[in-house]
Amino acid sequence: MPVPVTVAPPPSGAPAAGRTASDLYLGRQPILDRHENLVAFELLFRSSRSNGAQIHDDLVATATVINHAFSELGVETVLGHFTGYINLSASLLLSDVIELLPKERVVLELLEHVAINDTLITRLRELREMGFRLALDDYLGEEDRYADVLGLVDVVKVEVQALAPAKLAEVTQRLRKWPVRLLAEKVDTKEQVERCIGLGYELFQGYYFARPSVITRRRLSHAETAIMRLVGLVATDASTEDIEKVLKQNPDLSLNLLRLVNSVSVGATRRITSMREDVTLLGRSQLQRWLQLLMFTVSADPSARFPSPLLILAATRGKLMELLCLAQGSGRKGPGDEAFLVGIMSLMTALLGLPMEEILQSLPVRPEVEAALLHRSGELGELLRLTELVEQTDISAIDAQLERLPALDATKINSAYVGAIEWANGIGDTA
Repeated sequence: MPVPVTVAPPPSGAPAAGRTASDLYLGRQPILDRHENLVAFELLFRSSRSNGAQIHDDLVATATVINHAFSELGVETVLGHFTGYINLSASLLLSDVIELLPKERVVLELLEHVAINDTLITRLRELREMGFRLALDDYLGEEDRYADVLGLVDVVKVEVQALAPAKLAEVTQRLRKWPVRLLAEKVDTKEQVERCIGLGYELFQGYYFARPSVITRRRLSHAETAIMRLVGLVATDASTEDIEKVLKQNPDLSLNLLRLVNSVSVGATRRITSMREDVTLLGRSQLQRWLQLLMFTVSADPSARFPSPLLILAATRGKLMELLCLAQGSGRKGPGDEAFLVGIMSLMTALLGLPMEEILQSLPVRPEVEAALLHRSGELGELLRLTELVEQTDISAIDAQLERLPALDATKINSAYVGAIEWANGIGDTA
């Protein structure tokens, strides 16, 4: 799902008239393979609060964002180890701006409303000769219109939602004459995923993967029950022996917990090799947050690589909540820990398919945490509401929410979000 990063203007040159540094946004949405492994992010440039920006504003704003995203923030911060799909208009494709991009790390997307003409085709050929990969966005089967383009692009993104099943099969079959990879975009349901896998699609993008939805009420698995028990034991300050006993009864959970806490993002000075060492060295506060994240490792496709896209989403949300809480001026550790907890737990309703009231019955949390999760009330609730709006790239709603959190501003959101991405990208990386 798109989540914004506000990016400051470059040191030299003023921003476009009527716009400030906080008006530049960058969104990320996961792209996955057939086994739900994360392979790329689509980066969505937002040049202004309005969709009616003039072309010269679009060019200036996007050049600024590209400069900051790939130069100052660093490609590893923005993308981690993954490829970036860049959604660009014709004016940007024809400009020199995109040549600043690292061609080995990006795929350039041609938007569906772009006019197809000789100038554009020539430019696409030039970009391919430079080593750039190309993709055609929001394809609906207009083969005659895109005949010259289909011979140049590497990936075709088919808009699944807009096509009936029979039409989707027809469009897919006609695409087989071209040497392109097929990406199903705007995938919202399991049925759509299965249909596209059957049709031979290799890549997938949509809310089904990045924003899981509650389908049915279900009983928790043994692993999920064990994690909930562990979280409760840590929260009530149970003995190390009691915690270690539960972990030893669940070797798969123990392995994943070790993988999590040995991640680069932990920043430990030495690797942890046993459960007792894990519990002792981490401390209860750190152990609790890794147990919270561990819940997101047990529901992934067994053939998917670790970490899963959902784990990265949960980690980013939890860390963003923590950093936003600390950015309000509190230097105490406790509030940041509780903000992290709220961020992680806010996704558990969708993950577990259970009402939040029932989840909270098994966990001893403070009334402030419960109010935030159930009603989005209190300071933690306001921060959670802001975090959700940031993920939705709802700029006007973010502005309105900031009025309720006067200690925060666009610059602090930017700093916190970049920090959260960088931290989450390190999960599972033991290099």
